[in-house]
Amino acid sequence: MTSVSDQTDPQRRLAAHEVAAEGLDDWRLLFDRLHASYDTGDLGAAVALVAEVARAAGAREHHPDLDVRSGRLDVRLTTHDVGGVTSHDVALARRISELARDAGATPRPERTVVLELALDTPDVDGVASFWATLLGYDTAEVEVTGGATELELRDPAARRPSIWFQESEDGEVPSQRWHLDVWLPDEVADDRVAAALEAGGTLVDDTAPGCRVLADHQGNRACVVTWQGRQPPG
Repeated sequence: MTSVSDQTDPQRRLAAHEVAAEGLDDWRLLFDRLHASYDTGDLGAAVALVAEVARAAGAREHHPDLDVRSGRLDVRLTTHDVGGVTSHDVALARRISELARDAGATPRPERTVVLELALDTPDVDGVASFWATLLGYDTAEVEVTGGATELELRDPAARRPSIWFQESEDGEVPSQRWHLDVWLPDEVADDRVAAALEAGGTLVDDTAPGCRVLADHQGNRACVVTWQGRQPPG
């Protein structure tokens, strides 16, 4: 089977199932990015690995997001001008995995996570500009399953949670407008949901692929989402 990293069109956004089929063991697709996390042992080793990653990325004219802590390196990959993962990202992910392995770093993909804020509103256009201006976010039209588009707000520095708008019926103001979307790797999601239920939560809805709606004992809701949820078509 030919890897997508061997394809000649680096500007084609890959569908989630294509990324999943690549067998990138160190990486998890969360939202529109590939995420990896490594234990490096100490800060010096983390910085040394960053230098190797930077050289590999520079050779490919690609720009990963790197987050360094003492003994830990987190990496995020996406192709910004297409709004998702491409063959460029897949190829660089493979190289970073090789560099991490050579450096003796331990992959910890199970601890990758993305937090997204969702706002229930009957008037997306009426409120989106306010939140984008207040937070200094960029706006993006994102195509999702079925060909529909959704408006999302994104932090240009990719440090703060993105915001998306869930359309609701006009009328009475609901008791909760904001809720959290917690994006997790597939292998972590079931255990996290079970733990949240054990901690006093309730399962509100599990009918949507890759998304389970939970609530605390006061009815405040949050969603646990995997790569199968709200993903754009290929």
